[in-house]
Formats: sequence, structure tokens, C-alpha cells
Amino acid sequence: MKAFGISKQAFAAAIVGAGATGAVFFLPQTFQQADAKQPITIEPPMGAPMSFADLIEEVSPAVVSVNVVSEREVGGMNDMEEFFERFRGLPGFDDYMRERQEEQEEEAPRTRESRSLGSGFFISEEGYIVTNNHVVDSATEIEVVMEDGRELEATLIGTDPQTDLAVIKVTESGSYPYVEFESHTPLRKGDWVVALGNPFGLGGTATAGILSADGRELGGDSPYTDFLQIDAAINRGNSGGPTFDLQGRVIGVNTAIFSPTGGSVGIGFAIPAELAIEVTDALIKDGKVSRGWLGVTIQDVTEDMAEAQGLDEARGAIIADVTDESPAMKGGLKRGDIILAVNGKESTDATSVTRMVGGLLAGSENEFEVLRGGKMQTIDVTVGERPADPNALIQAPSSDSSKDDGKTEEAPLGVSVRPLDNEARELLGLDANEPGLIVGDIKEDSALGEIGVRAGMALLSAAGTPLNSVDDLKSAIEDVRAKGRDKILLAVRNGQRTMFVTADIGDKAKD
Repeated sequence: MKAFGISKQAFAAAIVGAGATGAVFFLPQTFQQADAKQPITIEPPMGAPMSFADLIEEVSPAVVSVNVVSEREVGGMNDMEEFFERFRGLPGFDDYMRERQEEQEEEAPRTRESRSLGSGFFISEEGYIVTNNHVVDSATEIEVVMEDGRELEATLIGTDPQTDLAVIKVTESGSYPYVEFESHTPLRKGDWVVALGNPFGLGGTATAGILSADGRELGGDSPYTDFLQIDAAINRGNSGGPTFDLQGRVIGVNTAIFSPTGGSVGIGFAIPAELAIEVTDALIKDGKVSRGWLGVTIQDVTEDMAEAQGLDEARGAIIADVTDESPAMKGGLKRGDIILAVNGKESTDATSVTRMVGGLLAGSENEFEVLRGGKMQTIDVTVGERPADPNALIQAPSSDSSKDDGKTEEAPLGVSVRPLDNEARELLGLDANEPGLIVGDIKEDSALGEIGVRAGMALLSAAGTPLNSVDDLKSAIEDVRAKGRDKILLAVRNGQRTMFVTADIGDKAKD
């Protein structure tokens, strides 16, 4: 068997992929054959190679195509949702949809066989293979095809939807060629990378490019991942394939592409090796990833927020919401706290906090260093285990909380407001007697209008001061101005979610 890897002295390149793989790296000049359980060492190149052929030839045996058979329900309302949407609002539409829903519930569900293609790569001699969760999701049969054409059955070991990673294992015993992850060598923009995979079912395809960027965030569906971005061509079917550096070490797992057309436009994303190691180790050991859970909604601290809170730089994550009866609430964390460190490790942004908390053991007590009201505090919190669907703990708003009952009062920052009543608190998902001011009229060119605050939203606090009245808002603004600052941090409730924004309290805000 043959193993592949990277030398400790090499400078690394990063790659990203999304459903297809593509990458570029410099071809090493010499190779050293190793023992069966030792990765091949590739000497770093002195310059750009004339060809990547030697490198690709060495690592290709460890890369496989992944063919999946799955079943999905058909004939339900979801399949017709786009068609019916055009008729929404017509007389009798709701009654018709209700009748169809009742008919569907009475019918036995129907399924049909679905086939999909992806990529993967061996990470052990025993036959463990890394791929994407979305490649093997709901699979009833998994087959891997090796470079030499062998077709092998595989079983699912474990999946992690949060990072879109999965591990499968071939059922036939043997000694398989494998590659190694590289997580120690710093990656830089411009490093060459090479990606291998199975685009459009063609199999055995290699592409090359450079690391375009790192630390990319792709939204709420991937809270634990800062993706690598590469410009190597990747397409459908390359999901789960590896991206290599010049020493043949895996620096990323291709998982997504950005494309208006569905094809490669040179913007691909890969899961970094550092995260892939953590997740795949857990999947092989336990079949799942158990993450610590605080029960908070957080957002990045922006430059304006840092200025408003007196921080020397934008860092950490600000708590926007705390879930009832959550570990965070029981431990004493509050809305508006800025998490700057966890167990002494500094946080850079919301993603870093999410990953650090996710790496904690459920039931363990941990120290959170927070900035509250301009003062540093250390709070001990016993984290819980992350629920399967934490978003289910946050209910959607049941109706609009805005109403004009003639009790609004002119306030600073270009708005008129009224205090929260019990009905508004219930609609906004707030606790009884929680302070706040409902926004009534608002000037679009006002300090709040320019940052997106609209009628019906609620101002909960200003610079950490709970808002029970217009006077509270005025006092908070005066205190911030007295400190020589021209930005104020506001907690704004929109529906049943809170967000922090900064508003200008310069001359225009005085009107």
C-alpha cells in the first residue's frame, strides 16, 4: 500500500471547494517512497514546476469517487410548493391548500430512488474515507470507485451536518493508500494548491489554482467553519474531494461553490484541515460530534461597536439573545455582554466563539471573560449539549407589534416611541416587565432610519442602559457624549430576534 503526506518544512497552500474540486500547487521535484504506514514525503520545490503530473500521480490512488443511492419522498406538497405559490392570495386558495394537505396526510408516503455522485479520499490504511455530509445524506447504498477502477461497498460511520463532513469506510478489508491532513503550516494568499475529484461523474479529475482567501463565512448554516477560498475549478460531483499543498498534504475538503450559473466561476470553498481533523476524529470514535452549547445568539463586534464600547479594536462576540433556561442564562450571561475570551483563549469574532464553545465538553464548567458596562468580568458557566435543532428554541413572531394608539412620544435619533406593554412583550417573545420602547414613526434620514430601524421594532437598551422611558434614552446619549464618543450601541428587537447596532449621536442626532 502507498501512503501520501507532506514534509514539515513545506510552505502550505489552501484550497476551497464546493461540490466539486479544483486546486493548484507546485509540483515537487523528488519523492521518497515510505513504509506502508508512513506518508510519502515530497521535497519542497525550488520554483514553479513545469508540470503537476508527478504530484497528481502520487496522490491520486487515495482519491475516490463516491456513488450514492438514496430514497426521498415524492408527491407531497413540498414538491408543488413553487407551483402553488403563484396562486397565493386568490379567493379560496387557503381552503384549497388545506384540503390538499389533509388528503396528503391520509395517503401513504411514496418514495423514489435517487442517485448522486461525489468525491472522497482515504485518510487511513484501514479504509476510512472523508467526504461531505450532503454527498451521503439519507444514503441507502454507498459505493466508492478507486483510481484503478475497483468498485467497493462502503458503510456510513458518521456525519456532522454543521460542518458538512462525513466519514465512510469500505467493507472489504485490505491495505489502502491514504493521505494526511496538514494543519500546522500557515497558509497564505497566493499559495498554489491542487484539487482532485469526480466532477459531473467524470472521475479522476485534477485542477490547480491558488488560495484566494481564507476565513470566509458562508452564513448561519455553517457556524463552525471559516472556509478557505480557492480559484481552482470545482464543479458538481467534486464535493468531498481533497485540496492539496505542494507536498501532497490535504489542506481542505471541498464543499461548496459560488456560482450564478451552477458551474465553476473560480470561487470555491473548502473546509480547513484543522477543523476536518477534529470532526473526522470524533466521527470515527463516536459516530457523531457532541458540541457544547450556551444557548445564546451572538454577532461580530464591528469597528463602530468597539468604539461605542471603548474597546481598542473590533474583537469578540456580542450576545444578542439569551435563551430561557439555557446554560448561559443559568450561568449569568446577559444580552449585551461581549465575550472576549473562553478559558483564557481570546476570541476574534462570533465564529471563533461558536467554535470554542462547540469544542467544550457538555457538563463542564468554563470561564468566560466578558465586557459588561465597560468593565471586565469573569463568569463561570456550565455548558450543556447542543440540541439537534437549537433554532427550534426560538419561535417565530406571531404578529406585528407596531400599533399607533396615540401614546407615542417624540424621542432623540429621529423617532417617536411608546413603552412596551404586556401584549407587545408577548408578541416580541420578551419576558414580563422587560424594559423597552416600541418604535412608532421614524424619519428615514434620521440616525436610526439610516441603519435600518423601522416602525414596530423595539429599542431595548442604549449603551447597556435598559430603556423604560424616553428620558432613559436621552440620559444614555448624554453619558456617551460626555465620554467623547459619537456612536451609541443599541439593542434592537426585530420580531423575536435581537440585534445590536450603532447609531450616530453627532449633530444630526440632536435634531
